[in-house]
Amino acid sequence: MSKTPPEIDSTVKAVQQQLSDNDIDASTDSGASSGAKTGKEDAAAGDDKTPTLMSEIRFYAIFVLCFVLFSSFGWGHYRIPSESMQPTLEVGDRLYVSKFAYGYSRQDLPFGNKLTFLGDGVFNASYPERGDVVVFRNPYTDMVTIKRVIGLPGDRIEYRAGRILMNGELIERKKVDEFFYREETEDQYVVKVTKYEEQWEGEDAPHYIYERADTYANDNMGEYVVPDGHIFLTGDNRDNSLDSRVGYNAQAPSKSGPGFVPLSRVIGRAEMMVLSFKRCKEEEGLKCPGSRWFQKL
Repeated sequence: MSKTPPEIDSTVKAVQQQLSDNDIDASTDSGASSGAKTGKEDAAAGDDKTPTLMSEIRFYAIFVLCFVLFSSFGWGHYRIPSESMQPTLEVGDRLYVSKFAYGYSRQDLPFGNKLTFLGDGVFNASYPERGDVVVFRNPYTDMVTIKRVIGLPGDRIEYRAGRILMNGELIERKKVDEFFYREETEDQYVVKVTKYEEQWEGEDAPHYIYERADTYANDNMGEYVVPDGHIFLTGDNRDNSLDSRVGYNAQAPSKSGPGFVPLSRVIGRAEMMVLSFKRCKEEEGLKCPGSRWFQKL
């Protein structure tokens, strides 16, 4: 085997050394370039993260818009102004209502009662269940009202001496309590009521009602046969409720009851009482409801 001449061997070593030096230099140059580039990107990122007044305004404007749309079209927020649903709902209770529970109609829109050109159709309509607490618009007065569903199409409802007969069957009730309370009205009368527990066919759990006596004007009414496309509703405060037992009042139209309520007038199902502050004065011998929070209806 021939040996490499010394002159060539030394030349090869010199070239290898130069190439090695070039590799190190290239690596160093790449790091420096990358560092410079990263510094610029960091500076740019830092500029992007700097909050501005307009970006904050835009964020909160979008948040408020989404909340308004959600609370207007998906869920409704209502305040109870009267005693017709005691003891389930007290004056001043605030609650949320699901507008999609039974379909969607113009009544679910803001100022829906004015949008008559939309007609009375109901998208994806379905009937409530007995015992549901429902918000609807009175067909005769346009007043937004809340009551409990008792009758569905074909049901026969009768009130006899304060007791309810549903399809010929007497609804049982159990006495829970008896007491006096002061009305949340202008006159602030003191009234005596008996609290009963009731449970209708189809209800998952019982509900409670107030009865002053079984001899009031609306304690003997019916029989009512609920027509197709309608529901029959009653208040839990039976002797202080203008409900489906009463229809159009020709002498005083503004005091008309709802009668049979069409599905197209239903706004939604009351899901939860969110909060309620005690609004009555503590008086000896009188019941005064306390504050309540997040109670499912």
